[in-house]
Amino acid sequence: MTENHRNATSPTISEVAAAAGVGRATVARTLGGYGSVSDSTRDRVMRAAKQLGYRPNTIARSMTTGETKTLGVVLADVGNPFFAGVLKAFTDTVRQHGYDVLVLSTDEDLTKEADAIGVLVDKHVDGIVLASAASRNAPPPYLELVRSRSIPIVLIDRLFDGIDMDTVVINNREASREAVSVFIARGHRRIGFVWGPVTVEPATGAAAMHKIIAHSLSSDGERLRGYLDALDQAGIEFDTSLVTHVLKNEQQATRAVLGMLSLADPPTAIFATESDALVGTIRALRQRGLSYPGDVSLIGFDDSSWATVMSPPLSMVAQPLHQLGTLTAECLIDRIGGGNTPVAAHVLEATFVPRESVAEPSR
Repeated sequence: MTENHRNATSPTISEVAAAAGVGRATVARTLGGYGSVSDSTRDRVMRAAKQLGYRPNTIARSMTTGETKTLGVVLADVGNPFFAGVLKAFTDTVRQHGYDVLVLSTDEDLTKEADAIGVLVDKHVDGIVLASAASRNAPPPYLELVRSRSIPIVLIDRLFDGIDMDTVVINNREASREAVSVFIARGHRRIGFVWGPVTVEPATGAAAMHKIIAHSLSSDGERLRGYLDALDQAGIEFDTSLVTHVLKNEQQATRAVLGMLSLADPPTAIFATESDALVGTIRALRQRGLSYPGDVSLIGFDDSSWATVMSPPLSMVAQPLHQLGTLTAECLIDRIGGGNTPVAAHVLEATFVPRESVAEPSR
């Protein structure tokens, strides 16, 4: 082998063994993370591997250990600041345990979601995290494919009725109820809810709205339940014209809020339960020449630094993104390691952050 050829290829286990002064089997055990190796030998092998720039053959390793040291993450929208924040915490945690991460975004499309799960199963990932676009009462059939392959899976942000799987979510219902109650405490009775679950026809009453909740994403549905809880506790009559029925983009949110503002009795306060919904709401207010909180009080969901530099700063519901990502990682790693703790739904607390976007109604 020529020197040029050696420099153009990845170092081999034999070269690492020669540099560390140990046998090939010892290097394989050390780098593969199996068998017994003394601390001093492990340190020597790892130093040699780092100096030589050795990268393990993941295919060969998986054939030996049955693990690929790769995790799959399927997100509804990887560009969403919420998912981006959770993903960072998740990735930081699993990398400390030697895992690589494959991330696939589905754009809330069930066909893309099914394809993504198929890709991860074919790649023999050691575990999967899923934020599904399926409604809570219609779990996707490919979950059974994952189960049949004995691949550990953790659901995040969204859950399914009747599915016994580890889940990490926030207390969406209580977080929403608390936010709407802030409006009510300041005297508001006409409160808009921007981000109703997707539906083809507007609901005509509370009973119809609860039917829509059952067919929605669990996070959307729980936030709407919280809105209804707050109204009910305050004795405020529910008005379906104050709840949007839109897909998740800023333009449709803008149009929906413009429709609310055109009502004979428009809302004096608006709760926007997602980042794009909040942007669409602010854009609609500006198009009508209205301000917050002078004309319409406003609360958003998914707190971020940009909310603090708005004028005035926005009151927001803050989700514990780091905790969500870290706990999801810990749950998945525990399952991969054979943990036998009972399957659980982990519910984390969101926090209301009061700022300057809520005032008493102007009329």
